[in-house]
Amino acid sequence: MVAAIGGLLFAGVTGHSGPWLWTSLGLLAAESAVFFGNGMRCPLTALAVRYGAEKGHVFDTVLPERLTRHTFRFFGTLTAVGAALMIPRWTGAIV
Repeated sequence: MVAAIGGLLFAGVTGHSGPWLWTSLGLLAAESAVFFGNGMRCPLTALAVRYGAEKGHVFDTVLPERLTRHTFRFFGTLTAVGAALMIPRWTGAIV
């Protein structure tokens, strides 16, 4: 998903497009639908709790928890910035 966000940002900044951009957009749309459809919680949270997560969440990164608790906000913002950069290109305001 980080690669998909990176692809969207790259396309927004450079104006490049192609099948990889549409693949990235499809993946991001599916991920967003699952996330919002699950009440803005990762659907794996319930599974983590069932199998013994002590805090009700599990992070799969090597970063400290004080950073990873902001993952959704950080990557959500990057996705929004990428989309905001693409909108003028799609509407023809930037060629």
